[in-house]
Amino acid sequence: MIPAWGDWIRRADPRRRDLGLTLLVQLAVTMPFVVPRSADLPPVTWTSYGMTTLGVLPLIWRRRAPVAALVAIVLIGGVYKIGLDGPGQPLPYAGLIVFYTVALQCTARVRVATGLVSAAAVAVSVGWEAGTARELLFTLIVSAAAYALGRLQHTRQAYTEAVEARAAQLERANRIEAEQAAARERARIAREMHDILSHAVSIMIVQAEAGPVAVRRAPERAEAAFDAIAETGRDAMAQLRTMLGVLRTDRAHEEAAPRAPQPGIGALPALLERVRGSGLAVAYERTGSVRVLPAALEATVHRVVQEALTNVVKHAGASEAVVRLEYGPQALTVTVTDNGRGLGRGPRRGWGAGRRSGDSSGGHGLIGIRERAAAHGGTAEAGPAPGGLGFCVRVVLVTSPLEVGN
Repeated sequence: MIPAWGDWIRRADPRRRDLGLTLLVQLAVTMPFVVPRSADLPPVTWTSYGMTTLGVLPLIWRRRAPVAALVAIVLIGGVYKIGLDGPGQPLPYAGLIVFYTVALQCTARVRVATGLVSAAAVAVSVGWEAGTARELLFTLIVSAAAYALGRLQHTRQAYTEAVEARAAQLERANRIEAEQAAARERARIAREMHDILSHAVSIMIVQAEAGPVAVRRAPERAEAAFDAIAETGRDAMAQLRTMLGVLRTDRAHEEAAPRAPQPGIGALPALLERVRGSGLAVAYERTGSVRVLPAALEATVHRVVQEALTNVVKHAGASEAVVRLEYGPQALTVTVTDNGRGLGRGPRRGWGAGRRSGDSSGGHGLIGIRERAAAHGGTAEAGPAPGGLGFCVRVVLVTSPLEVGN
C-alpha cells in the first residue's frame, strides 16, 4: 500500500504536492496553539496564530521562487519574535523546507549567498532570545542537514535523468539497429528471390521457345525440353518454399514448410545440368586445394554462379560457358566466362553494358553479386573475357578471416 501511495504522490501535479505539504506544515505549527499551556504563560491569540499561518504560506511558491519564499519566511518569523508573544515552535519547519528547496534548485552562487545570510539570521535570532551556544549549534546543524538533503536529492535527480537519457538513447539505437537489420534482411530476401526466379524463369523460357522447334524437327528432344521445364519449376518452387518457410513464425506452418540448407558448391553440378538443358554447353573446373567452406560462403558461390549463368542464357547468345573455382590459401575465386557477344556486339542489359562493379548503373544481377561478395570481404567485376571474346564475371571471396582486415 505504501509504494502505491508513493507512486501516486510522485505522479501528482507539483502544485498539488506543494499545497499538501503546506497544509501538513500548517497542521504541525498549529499543535502548540491547541495543547494546554502553562498558567504562567500568556494565552495564545488569533493574531499570533494568523502570523504563524502567514509564515507557512510561502511554501506554496517554494518551487517557483525559493529564495523569495525563504526571505518572506525569515521576515515573518522576525516580526513574530519581535512583536508577538506567541508560542514557539520545536523546529522552523517552513524555513527548513524552503532552505532544502534552495539547495535543490538554485545555482552555486545563489546557494552560497543564501547560506551566509541564513547563518547570520540564525545567529541574530538565537542571540536575540539570549539563547545558548548549544541552541545555536543545534539550529546550524539542522539547517546544514536540510541543505545536505537538498544537494543529495539534486544528485539523485541528475543521476536518474542521466540513466533515463541513456535508456532512451539505447532504445533509439536498438530501434535503428532493428530497422537496419530488417532492411538488410529484406535486401537478402530480394536477392534470393531474384536469383531463384530469374534463373528458373530464364531456363524455362529458353526451353519453352525451343520446344515448338523440337516438336517439328526432333520430337525426342521436345520431351526432354518439357521435362527440363518441369524440373526447373519444381526446383524453384522447392527453394521458394524453403525460404518462405523460414520467414513463417507460427507453428501452424512449421511442418507444412520444411526447412533445408541453402544450396552450396555441392549443388553446382545439378545447376549446371539444368543450364545445359537449355542448349548451353557448360564446363566445370576446380583448381587449388579443394576443401569444405562455411555454409554461407558456399551458398554465395552457388548464387553467384547461378546468376552469372542466367545472364549468359538471357543476354549473351553464347554456345559455351566455363565455370571455374580457384581455391587459394585465403580466398576463393569464382570465374564464369562465355563465348557470346561480349562488349560491343550486342546489348548486355543484365550487366550494365559491361561496366565494372564499381559503377552504379549495372543491372540487379551484378548488384546482387557485388553485395554478396562484399558480405564476405570480397570483390566482384565483370568485363570482356580474356582475348576480348565473350564476357567474364570474376568474384573473389575471402575464406580466411586474416585477410578481411587487409
